[in-house]
Amino acid sequence: MAKTRSPSRTIESEKEITLDLLNALHDNRAHTQRSLAEELGIALGLANAYLKRCAKKGLIKVQQAPANRYAYYLTPKGFAEKSSLTAEYFSQSFKFFRIARTESADLLERCGTRGWRRVALYGAGDLAEIVTLCARDTEIELACVVDPSAGGEFGGLTVVGDLSRAPGVDAVIVCALGDPQAAYDDACAQVPADRVLTHPFLKVQTGGGNHRGARR
Repeated sequence: MAKTRSPSRTIESEKEITLDLLNALHDNRAHTQRSLAEELGIALGLANAYLKRCAKKGLIKVQQAPANRYAYYLTPKGFAEKSSLTAEYFSQSFKFFRIARTESADLLERCGTRGWRRVALYGAGDLAEIVTLCARDTEIELACVVDPSAGGEFGGLTVVGDLSRAPGVDAVIVCALGDPQAAYDDACAQVPADRVLTHPFLKVQTGGGNHRGARR
């Protein structure tokens, strides 16, 4: 079902349309302009305008496909912009806490099921605080918070600049809202990728390794 939007366009609604478009292309690069317009609930001409704008900004790459069609690919800059807009949207949304709390509890339950008792959080901020609150109802021990740009303590946990300073950690939960993909890639470079967990709403491309180079 197509989304309904107000005819008036504000800066916030423009950001939302851009985020919806980037998410749609992330999920399906074979979208046509018409199918994008239908999914986003906007006019075909407006979808075309946003595609051109995103391409001009270097957020997407357009390649001609068979039968005079086009394929749209998110560039590394596009993935970073999508992460930034997602963080901004959820940080300002009343849904953020509910969604983050539910997904945090699920991730902690997964750790418990797999016998991962000592867990590090990658990224200090609102999401890490929510995971910390959820962990109080579990047997999971939060070892530390990894954040290269921070130090001291966060939520009663020691903040370290690198995972190498967190020995004996069974798993890592990515909590970096600003650039979760970069945090995930960095964590995967230091611990096995199957032990690096992310919240689904962050829409991180998982699988380990440096995905930024692979997306070109």
